[in-house]
Amino acid sequence: MKKKKNSEVKQIDDHVVDNKDRVMTTNDGVPVFDNNNTLKAGNRGPSLQQDHIFFDKLMHFDRERIPERVVHARGSGAHGTFEATADISSITSANFLKKGTVTPVFVRFSTVAGFKGSTDLARDVRGFSVKFYTQEGNYDLVGNNIPVFFIQDAMNFPDVVHAVKPEPNNEMPQAASAHDTFWDFISLMPEAAHMSIWVMSDRAIPRSLRMMEGFGVHTFKFINEAGKTTFVKFHWKPRLGKHAVAWNEAQKISGFDADFHRRDLWDAIENGDFPQWDLGVQLIPEEDEMKFSFDILDPTKIIPEELVPVQIIGTMTLNRNPENFFAETEQAAFDPGRLVPGIDFSDDPLLQGRIFSYMDTQNYRLGGPNFHELPINRPINGKHNNQKDGFARMDILKGNTSYFPNSQGGGCPYHAMLKGEVGYETGKQEVQGNKVRERSDSFADHFTQARLYFNSLSPEEQDHVINAFSFELSKVKNEDIRKRELAILNQVDKHLASSVGDNLGLTPAKSLDPLTLQFARQNHPNYPIQPKKPEVERSEALSMKVKPGEGTIVSRKVAFLVDNGVSKASVDKMKKALEKEGAMPVLISSKVGKLTFKEGGEAEIQHTYLTDASVAFDAFYTPEGDSVAKLAKNPDYVQFINEGFRHCKALAFAKGAEELAAKSFIEKDAGVIFESAGDLTADFIEQMKQHRIWEREMDRKVPS
Repeated sequence: MKKKKNSEVKQIDDHVVDNKDRVMTTNDGVPVFDNNNTLKAGNRGPSLQQDHIFFDKLMHFDRERIPERVVHARGSGAHGTFEATADISSITSANFLKKGTVTPVFVRFSTVAGFKGSTDLARDVRGFSVKFYTQEGNYDLVGNNIPVFFIQDAMNFPDVVHAVKPEPNNEMPQAASAHDTFWDFISLMPEAAHMSIWVMSDRAIPRSLRMMEGFGVHTFKFINEAGKTTFVKFHWKPRLGKHAVAWNEAQKISGFDADFHRRDLWDAIENGDFPQWDLGVQLIPEEDEMKFSFDILDPTKIIPEELVPVQIIGTMTLNRNPENFFAETEQAAFDPGRLVPGIDFSDDPLLQGRIFSYMDTQNYRLGGPNFHELPINRPINGKHNNQKDGFARMDILKGNTSYFPNSQGGGCPYHAMLKGEVGYETGKQEVQGNKVRERSDSFADHFTQARLYFNSLSPEEQDHVINAFSFELSKVKNEDIRKRELAILNQVDKHLASSVGDNLGLTPAKSLDPLTLQFARQNHPNYPIQPKKPEVERSEALSMKVKPGEGTIVSRKVAFLVDNGVSKASVDKMKKALEKEGAMPVLISSKVGKLTFKEGGEAEIQHTYLTDASVAFDAFYTPEGDSVAKLAKNPDYVQFINEGFRHCKALAFAKGAEELAAKSFIEKDAGVIFESAGDLTADFIEQMKQHRIWEREMDRKVPS
């Protein structure tokens, strides 16, 4: 994953502008003589109406902002490649999935609820959208870092977004779901129970965009050359593992660096630590569509990996940052309706609605129907059709025909079918039934999989879910809403409901609130409907807890807490060991500038206890030397290690620095490593590979 050669194929180079050694011009290419002064009648006189250069500049400036996305406004992007590594040609005819094919991609990660200027570390779902620039056209896999959604039908999509957005009377709170309107909606929608627990889990506060899973959410279809259909679920598995921050830590990161995730992704790529994900698929034969205790078309359900294993079919590597955020990341238009031959939609009612919504959004945001002509959205194989005109048309259509069929243009552009070439074909599917506004009873089980997810979490993760629900519902002013949601949680897990209830001073009701039942019966008149017996009650893949032997510390940032007089030998020994594992040691001292070593010599310091925060680092090491006496008197150092301990991170102390732990509230445990107690470097690295020492939180009740 580290220092790989950038071998990706650049998408479009013709539109990349380099201003180096170029004279400034207007937008029409006219050289600008003076860009500092408007045209005036005398140097103290009024500005003149004829200053067309000034007006041209200001006109562009006045129109530089475009409507931000209604959801997923806050985002980060990167370029890369996808390489298909498995032969699934018998399942799909998609050209870019043929083994050995390398395809350029652009990926955009995002939060959902916040505005464009909100924080990266809000408790929220993360968008995970990938645009594949294939030889058969662009394919967009538009997903999230959570595999399910709040609602089952697209008719409710505007409602859930309106509910989670800041309340319309006062535009508060920003980028948060901890308020009345959101939980009012959720407490009336039992179908939201499953995703609600995911959002209250650590999945909603990832350590890094590079350390989270991605999911296509919906069930799609693969179609092979013979026209046979196979249902498919998409999974992105991060090579760095899936990790989170502590909730207290997330709140502090938002204050210290609201761009934490954006900066982390950018810096990793700039440093050559190219993030990678394996693309996996769950394949369900068409004849097994109704095989399970749940409906595979229900977007509030997962297919447990114990029932259908995830098969890895390729690897994505992000290896190039955007040249310009607006032109690329902001103008990137994703749409689940952008499919290529070999991939098709399922009848998932939420997916069906997204097909219209995303295309309509891009038309609005990007000024009309020609948004696909922007460089970031252009297909690499070109586009040829009879569409013309419209806002911001860039392509010039040659000839006098813009219709089909035609003879004057030689019948071109021609249909693929006319010459036996590959074209997009929707899979054949028998459809019959009355036109109704109803919902299948196979969608009516709202709690079994919510229980499956909660039961699959480690005790520490379950405790985090309880704390998150307690925090969120404590912000809800209307007690009736709290009671309704507690009743829903009680259908999922009694320990979950009673624990949250204790924190709120409420006893969960045994049955759903009558108002909740009323809304549920609008979708299912006979609700509640007896659910089928689940195939599995726990799924190991759903927990984020690192399994022994699976951890890595590649690209992790380790704070070396030093001051003048620190031992260079003590620094270098640990530095060498960590860098061998791919970690990034960062020296932090009391001042920027020169740091003097005990043995002589100097190092350049760019990070200090006042300019950097402990929450920006994954682990902490205190070397020995004359610096120890200085650190003992430095309250900012003590705060660093105290906070690191509170956030369940590994802390290592060289033999001569172990006394510093006694000056804090740190208590010795597996994640507090003393050189005198064993192999300092090996033990420190092993604890870092576990990501966090979450047991510390449970054993000592440290509020993280």
